[in-house]
Amino acid sequence: MESPAESIVVVTGAGHGIGAALSRKFAGQGATVVVNDVDADAARRVATEVGGLSVPGDAADDDGVRTLVDAAIEQYGRIDMFCANAGVATSGGPEVSDELWQHSWELNVMAHVRAARAVLPHWLERGRGHFLATVSAAGLLTMLGAAPYSVTKHAALGFAEWLSVTYADRGITVQALCPQGVRTDMLSGSGEAGKRLLAAEAIEPDQVADAVLDSLDGRQFLILPHPEVAQRYAQRADDPDRWQAGMRKLQRGLEHGHASGH
Repeated sequence: MESPAESIVVVTGAGHGIGAALSRKFAGQGATVVVNDVDADAARRVATEVGGLSVPGDAADDDGVRTLVDAAIEQYGRIDMFCANAGVATSGGPEVSDELWQHSWELNVMAHVRAARAVLPHWLERGRGHFLATVSAAGLLTMLGAAPYSVTKHAALGFAEWLSVTYADRGITVQALCPQGVRTDMLSGSGEAGKRLLAAEAIEPDQVADAVLDSLDGRQFLILPHPEVAQRYAQRADDPDRWQAGMRKLQRGLEHGHASGH
C-alpha cells in the first residue's frame, strides 16, 4: 500500500501512544481508520478525532479480533491494512507469574496470529493486503530487566517474518515496526531499567508514525524509527559473543545502580 489515501486501515491499541499517532497520521493522509482499544472511551475519543469507526475490544481475544474485522468489512466492504499494534511490557524474569507470562504471550504474539487468521482469507481472495506488526527493537535485540517482553517480541518478529515469506508472492505485504524508546505510557511504566536504557534516545509517537508512512511501499520488512537499531542488530549478528559481553556490562551497571539506590 504505497499511499493510505482512500484506504481502510484498522489499528489496534489505538487509544493511546503509537496507535493513536498512527490513526491520526493515516487519517491525515486520507485513510478511513477503524480504531480499536480495550479502553473503550479512548477508542471512541480517537475515532471521533479522526472521523473513523470505533470498535472497542480485546485485540488478543479471538472473538474480539473477529468482531473487529467483521465490523470493518461490514461498514466499509474491505480492509486494506491491519496494524497489529496493541502490546504490553512486562518486566522481570523467570520469577514472573505464569499469568503475566501468558498475558504477554496473548497480547504480544497471539493477537498477531489471530489478526492474521481473520484477515488473510479476505486478502488472499482480493490478492492484496498489508499487515503491520508493531514489534519493538526488543524483538531484534533484547530488553534488559524484561524477559516476558523480550521473549514475546522475538516471537512476534518471527511470526511477522514467517507471514512475509509465506504470502509475499500472493500479494500480501508484511512489515515489522521496531522502535526503541518511545515517549508513551509504556516507557513511563518500564521502571528504572527502561528509563536508564531508553529515555535518552526516546522519540515521540508521531515520529514513529512518520517512519511508517515513509515505508508504506513495503520495500523494507523492518521499519526502524531509530536508525541506530540497524547497526546494533548487525553487530549482534556479526559477533554474538561480543554483543552479549556488552549487554552483560550494561546489566552490571543496572544492578549496581539499583544496589546503590540510584
